[in-house]
Amino acid sequence: MVEQKRYALFLATLDSEFVKKAYGGYHNVFVSTFGDEGEQWDSFRVVSGEFPDEKDLEKYDGFVISGSSHDSFENHDWILKLCDIVKKIDELKKKTLGICFGHQIIARVRGGTVGRARKGPDLRLGDITIVKDAVKPSYFGDEIPSSMAIIKCHQDEVLVVPETATVLAYSENYEVEMFSIEDHFFCVQGHPEYNKEILFEIIDRVLAQGFIKQDFADTAKATMENREADRKLWEKICMNFLKGKIPTN
Repeated sequence: MVEQKRYALFLATLDSEFVKKAYGGYHNVFVSTFGDEGEQWDSFRVVSGEFPDEKDLEKYDGFVISGSSHDSFENHDWILKLCDIVKKIDELKKKTLGICFGHQIIARVRGGTVGRARKGPDLRLGDITIVKDAVKPSYFGDEIPSSMAIIKCHQDEVLVVPETATVLAYSENYEVEMFSIEDHFFCVQGHPEYNKEILFEIIDRVLAQGFIKQDFADTAKATMENREADRKLWEKICMNFLKGKIPTN
């Protein structure tokens, strides 16, 4: 009998009312994107101080660290605890997918520098350029694209990558859109798990809260007027990394 695969999702954000109503929470958004039938996915709301016991980390086949409205360079107790957990996962060489805030936390833990984005926040569908000679074909399949579209939602960035990191993608505004460390850390600044509906709700919410202006919101929405993110390809890449799958095109 094949042993059931177990994954842990570290949620560094609270569920919005929209996500709760539409999807039942971010847990379901992530599992529907990266999960396979028969797997066990456990969520830990790290932003609320919920963490697994360190002795239980070995039980998991992989981890996913979500985005957050918090800054990855802050020193809140839960962020420092998350950094400690990531250090332990690093020692165990467990496969870990870092998304947005998670991408930045992994960079921080491994000695990189994170901070406020030098060219300002990003909230839109954007294209990133793939460093084709650096990526693993085992993640992408037979054909590695020169660029990929992904939904962006961040105001911070990785300013300096850790010495041991390999930059896998960049864009016109950000030098580090994707990086890997050894075979167990894979980090993406954008949001492979987001769709147009989620992006538009976030835009409307931050507009209502006064964080952005109407013209910024209109421009952000216009990026998805006639095109979509490469979600199926992102899903395949992330799952190939997490689960060591053989790619199929």
